[in-house]
Amino acid sequence: MSLKKINTVLAAAGILFILYIGMSYVLTPETTAPGFGLPSWPSGDGGGFLILKGIRDIVSGLVLSVLLLTGHRRALGWVLLVEALTPFGDMTNVLAHGGSATVAFGVHGLTAALVVITGLLTLRETRKVTAAPVPALR
Repeated sequence: MSLKKINTVLAAAGILFILYIGMSYVLTPETTAPGFGLPSWPSGDGGGFLILKGIRDIVSGLVLSVLLLTGHRRALGWVLLVEALTPFGDMTNVLAHGGSATVAFGVHGLTAALVVITGLLTLRETRKVTAAPVPALR
C-alpha cells in the first residue's frame, strides 16, 4: 500500500472520528462529556460550553474534509499539525484541572500524537524530490 493511501485512510479515519465526537457533544453532551476526563460537570448553564466544543470539533473535521476531498494534500499535512494543538490543549486542560491523567494521556495525548504522525506522513508524501545535480563533463 502506498504512503498516499495510508495517509488518506489515516486522515479519513481521523475526520470521521472528530465529526462523530463533535456530533455527540452537540446532540448528547450530558452522556458524552463525562468521558472527556474533567472531574466535574459544568454548573449552571455550563452545558452550552459543551455544545461549543462539539461545534469546534465538527468545524475541525469539515476543514480537514475540504482539504482531503479537494486534493490539497500539502495543506492537509500542515493543517493536521496545527489541529493537533486542540487535543494537546484538551490534555493540558484536563491535567490542569485535576482530571483523569489516564484520560488526559490515553485519549487526548494519544489523539494529538496520532494527528501529528498523520500530518508528518502527509507532508513527507508531498515533499518535492529533487534530483542530484549532474556533474558537468569537461
